[in-house]
Amino acid sequence: MAVYVDDVRFPYRGMIMCHLFADSDAELHAMADRIGIQRRWFQKPPRASWRHYDISLTKKREALRAGAIQTDRWGALEHVARLNGDQKMLERIAARRAVRAGR
Repeated sequence: MAVYVDDVRFPYRGMIMCHLFADSDAELHAMADRIGIQRRWFQKPPRASWRHYDISLTKKREALRAGAIQTDRWGALEHVARLNGDQKMLERIAARRAVRAGR
């Protein structure tokens, strides 16, 4: 079981944000509590396409210090694909990573 942060960067109200997600809601909420993220910022379907928190880069650094694992820009998509058993999506992600790596 693990908690992850991706390297996505998107602007929101003067901050740069990324995603915090985990293998289980319990782990996700425990990390959010540990780094001071309020539960009201938890996003889940149907309002979001998957279960996560949007966090600032400051909170990302805290999460990494607390043991979160850094992922690339496709980490969250890969995570959701694994949860859904979507092998075709996993193959597309692997292909994109290969292109980016110049293979």
